[in-house]
Amino acid sequence: MTTFDDREKAFEAKYARDEDMAFRVTARRNRLVGHWAAAKMGLTPEETDAYAKAVVQADFEEAGDEDVIRKLLGDLLAAGIEVDDATVRDALRDQMVEARRQLMESK
Repeated sequence: MTTFDDREKAFEAKYARDEDMAFRVTARRNRLVGHWAAAKMGLTPEETDAYAKAVVQADFEEAGDEDVIRKLLGDLLAAGIEVDDATVRDALRDQMVEARRQLMESK
């Protein structure tokens, strides 16, 4: 019975680590895509940092990426930047790869 309990605890610990890493990658991705959008809008470095934090916060509104996409699209269009849904989704995908790379390098 002890072996089974040990295996169960190991699986639970791995699940917790995987979930923590997924959260960190998504938060990093959102920060990076916030910087991408800020560059398109021509924000100052201080405004860029604040905007990237706002994008990270936007992800907590609902499950999934739709809240982030909605924020980015709305802000970019309001700033007069011609962008479509597909462009924002491509940026999210590209920044997800970069976020994973950055977090794997920091380990």
